[in-house]
Amino acid sequence: MSSGYSSLEEDAEDFFFTARTSFFRRPPPGKPRAGAQDVEKEKETHNSLSKEEIQEKVHKYNAAVTDKLKMTLNSNGTYTGFIKVQLELCKPTSAASGPGNGCVNTLHISSTNTVGEVIEALLKKFLVAESPAKFALYKRCHREDQVYACKLSDRERPLHLRLAAGPRTDTLSFVLREHEAGEWEAFSLPELHNFLRMLDREEAEHLQGLRRRYAAYRLQLEEALRALCKPD
Repeated sequence: MSSGYSSLEEDAEDFFFTARTSFFRRPPPGKPRAGAQDVEKEKETHNSLSKEEIQEKVHKYNAAVTDKLKMTLNSNGTYTGFIKVQLELCKPTSAASGPGNGCVNTLHISSTNTVGEVIEALLKKFLVAESPAKFALYKRCHREDQVYACKLSDRERPLHLRLAAGPRTDTLSFVLREHEAGEWEAFSLPELHNFLRMLDREEAEHLQGLRRRYAAYRLQLEEALRALCKPD
């Protein structure tokens, strides 16, 4: 596994991410995905933070850093820092020095930089000729023994995600993949197996709930029948 370094600098802008998952089930039109309310709460919380509160978060983040890749708070309330992005490309790219699968690149970015800008910087770093529209950045979260992958929109801010999650990459990591592949092809085999285990668990819980409901209905019907069959 190799690593590279790039820098991305843009003018300051006040904006926070809105995570959009690309999980198995799509909700009906107009209905928010599961967890969307939590994301909106996190968005509102961040937008309401003062410069002093952001400074405190950056200080706590830097105190937990072990690889010297710390964040820097600017006088206007924005901040800069580092994210690491792993490349998981299924197909060869048209590049003078194409990135190898599994390559990890370290980017120095601002809190105002978007996912779209990060993708463009990665492709420029590796001289990839394909359009940025063919690629997507994923947020991979590890919780206990589960792995969750969320596809980020082009307007989201990766450094906000990094600050909120802390510096540990085993808690949060970023992955660049082809965007044009089918929905399931965009995930690795361990993630697909993980989704199957989650579906099996949900199915078992749903079946247990149905059994309890019908057992209760059966009991009520049996009691009603006994009442009707009682002699006058």
